[in-house]
Amino acid sequence: QLQLAESGGGEVQTGGSLALSCTASIETPDTTCMGWLRQAPGKGHEGVALIWAGTGNPTYGGSVKGRFTISQDVTKRTVSLQMNNLTPEDSAIYYCVRFRSGGTTPSCAAAMSVLERVGKGLGDWGQGTQVTVSS
Repeated sequence: QLQLAESGGGEVQTGGSLALSCTASIETPDTTCMGWLRQAPGKGHEGVALIWAGTGNPTYGGSVKGRFTISQDVTKRTVSLQMNNLTPEDSAIYYCVRFRSGGTTPSCAAAMSVLERVGKGLGDWGQGTQVTVSS
């Protein structure tokens, strides 16, 4: 039922910026974490950024803190990711992800951890968009 439409991938040089967006086809409940995980060749899934829909509280992966910013427009059912100061280590397929949380704390930290462990076997995932950062 739920479809996640992703856009914004591409290629940039080191130090450049890219913006990603993801739009859900249906309304996102307040107790939902939505954002991106990424996967580089030969690697597991790494949490990038998730946002708690009800409050806008963000959770960032350790490698992107201070460089990436996630935001949402609830009315448009859209989340956006601004990626700055990109490095080749950021090159990966970026997947938009939606996960319905069962917790009471408005934080996506736990959701990011379980999504990293389980990967596409949990939650709803988009098709992914390629981000390539060249030296």
